[in-house]
Amino acid sequence: MSENTSKLEIMDFWAEWCGPCHAMKPIIEELEKTYEGKVIFTKINVDEQPELGDKMNVRSIPTMFFKKGDKIVDQIVGAVPKDHLVAKIEEHLK
Repeated sequence: MSENTSKLEIMDFWAEWCGPCHAMKPIIEELEKTYEGKVIFTKINVDEQPELGDKMNVRSIPTMFFKKGDKIVDQIVGAVPKDHLVAKIEEHLK
């Protein structure tokens, strides 16, 4: 998790074996470039950091939490189209 609390952070919980996670990877990578300097993308492998997944109550992957400061403001569970993810990002950048 990022130390910078002034920006929107997207915590992306994923695993190497997760097909939908791999489907989201190119979308996330593209959005990282598009929103560079505005949004922090943090990838969390649930196999490598199971305690964080448990703490965040992640029951299905991919799961993305939208965080502002110390507060979770939204989440998406499952693979979604790029435009859905962009709409969520734009909503929370306002």
